[in-house]
Amino acid sequence: MATALVTGGTGFVGSHLIEALLGRGDRVRALVRSPAKAEALGFSGVEWLPGDLDDRPALDRASRGAEVIYHAAGLVAVRSDAEGMAANRDGTERLIDSARDTGARVVFVSSLAAGGPSEPGRPASGNETSHPVTAYGRSKLAAEAVVRSGPLPWVIVRPPAVYGPRDRELFRVFRGIARYGVAPVFGRGEQQLSLVYATDLAQAIVAAGTVAGAAGQTFCPAHPEVVTSSELVRAIAEAARRRLRIIRIPVPIGRIMLHATGAVAGLTGRTTLLNRDKGNEFFAPAWTCDPTPFERISGWRAAFDLPAGAAATFQWYRQAGWL
Repeated sequence: MATALVTGGTGFVGSHLIEALLGRGDRVRALVRSPAKAEALGFSGVEWLPGDLDDRPALDRASRGAEVIYHAAGLVAVRSDAEGMAANRDGTERLIDSARDTGARVVFVSSLAAGGPSEPGRPASGNETSHPVTAYGRSKLAAEAVVRSGPLPWVIVRPPAVYGPRDRELFRVFRGIARYGVAPVFGRGEQQLSLVYATDLAQAIVAAGTVAGAAGQTFCPAHPEVVTSSELVRAIAEAARRRLRIIRIPVPIGRIMLHATGAVAGLTGRTTLLNRDKGNEFFAPAWTCDPTPFERISGWRAAFDLPAGAAATFQWYRQAGWL
């Protein structure tokens, strides 16, 4: 049993991580911006600490006595390099500085976006030369550099696309298919993808924080299957038991649509993942990774392939009243 600090505990990945830590009997504290949102999750036995990555006194209090720090907080909808660096790189730097005397292992939840897209048929291992193509990816790569150069033992986890209960991003696709039997895909729907179900990823992150041989390495936990974007939406339709109509959006049209969506969001002061910068990820030929190195060192295996994960996710959405 360890004392674990979780940042981003009310988020999609962070909430599943807390469940996994509680399940193994760890003492869990979580740094949260909204105590009300934290309490609404209904977890018992978590010490919720108000604060964020800009709040140095809160970071000092949260890190005191921690044996493992799971850093899952971060800004995903990034509008510029400056915004991404301020949130993801600089926030990470403040956290590491606050925890420097604890000796805690830091598990940084990064993203495949930090490494950049892979080549079709050549999944990334996490050790290739990085070439991020978005402001978000560049900020996560910069945060990785902070972790690597810091005074604490570290493990970096670069998950691919994550889905499962409580996810609000892929939920839009589930909803469109469940209600209308329609799903858009960019280009010919042949983009290659690795995926990981949320509870599988949570167990992988815990393993990264506890397995001795993982320290000082970068891993990409995922299910070993590779699917195309068309296969992804077909699996969702199968889970929803709906006949599916795939709408293929030509890449030039898709870029125009994303530019317009991002521009409208900017004019109204909102943030969105559907913007021109994100198109650099949407239109890459492959986002795949190889979980084998992490499997060998940790014994972890993803339990959910896409059909099983899509079915479980759809069932959760329906039971939670989201659909």
